[in-house]
Amino acid sequence: MKIDLHLHTSDRSPCSDISISELIAEAKRIGLDGFCMTEHQFIWPLEETEELARNEGIRIFRGNEITSAQGDVLVYGLEKDIKGVVPIKALQKEVVAAGAFSVLAHPFRGFKMFGIGELQMSVEQACKKKALQFVNAVEIANGKVRDKENEMAMKVAEALGLPGTAGSDAHNVDEVGLFVTIFERDIKNDADLVAELHAGRFSTGNAR
Repeated sequence: MKIDLHLHTSDRSPCSDISISELIAEAKRIGLDGFCMTEHQFIWPLEETEELARNEGIRIFRGNEITSAQGDVLVYGLEKDIKGVVPIKALQKEVVAAGAFSVLAHPFRGFKMFGIGELQMSVEQACKKKALQFVNAVEIANGKVRDKENEMAMKVAEALGLPGTAGSDAHNVDEVGLFVTIFERDIKNDADLVAELHAGRFSTGNAR
């Protein structure tokens, strides 16, 4: 199953230009099996996503992009409404207690701003990023960052033995599916999604 695990809609995230109807239409057009809405600090009501999925004939899942003091974290399976900036260690405690799954989003976004040649950041140095101690996985392919930044995330995940997920982080309709997570098994609901994330039965790719 091809699932875009990182998306924002204008319905719930003011920074996005994609309406939910546009998102559904584009996801179906490019052949996604499903997608997960990860709005900023907001979880879609289950009854809304279930109704949309039934009416539109596509799997729709729910996540949340939570702002931590050590970076943005994508959380799947945590129903608690968390607002504001939170310590990542405390957030991971909530994740573990709920049996949820956390992913450090775009972990090296911006490190290329000064040029990797100037920063001389090695993989070993990057592995020391504090936030990496308090997540289940790393987003190794994000549609809103540079190739070198995704490459660094991939190398760090491999070095630390952490799973790597992918998502478009789409805020515009033409970004949907730039990166997707490809699951080996059929996923019908949020619980299945969390279970397969924990099981590690997935790889990364794209739908465009």
